[in-house]
Amino acid sequence: MKTHIVLLRGINVGGHKKVPMADLRELLSNSGFSEVQTYIQSGNVILKSSLTNKDDIELTIQKSIQNHFGFEVPVIAKTRLELLRIFEDCPFMDTKKEQSYFVILSGIPKQELIVKASEKTFENEEFKIINDGLYFHSSAGYGKSKFNMNWFEKTLNVKATTRNYKTMVKLLAMSEDS
Repeated sequence: MKTHIVLLRGINVGGHKKVPMADLRELLSNSGFSEVQTYIQSGNVILKSSLTNKDDIELTIQKSIQNHFGFEVPVIAKTRLELLRIFEDCPFMDTKKEQSYFVILSGIPKQELIVKASEKTFENEEFKIINDGLYFHSSAGYGKSKFNMNWFEKTLNVKATTRNYKTMVKLLAMSEDS
């Protein structure tokens, strides 16, 4: 059984797509996963799976949530090493890295799509795309930025979900002994 970090997008935000974490842990345990842990309410799951294909893990979780809660949720599964690489590849240094947002992509976008996305700029905001990670920093903060993840998903033709520095550190720490 291999450990995976599973990131759900858009649950428990603004009263929409409510997924209690205790219910999610039970659902995933009943769906064949083991040692299911969650971190905060925003869809961070660490689990063990006998499935070796991440697409199968994502699809199993997506279908389980759809059947149980009645709505679709984008799901991205990464191994600990993949998430660690995304974290370590962050091009920002020190304090800027700690204030950055890590956008986890479902796959590596095609180079021509990266070039197209890189043409988008906003004052006091910067982003870099490296493999399956998009690194975003805004001096005004994420909530006040003009950054639009939906646009990046469409432009890069990938699923994506964002986590802040502290969440990335915690997920890596929680999955370390798994």
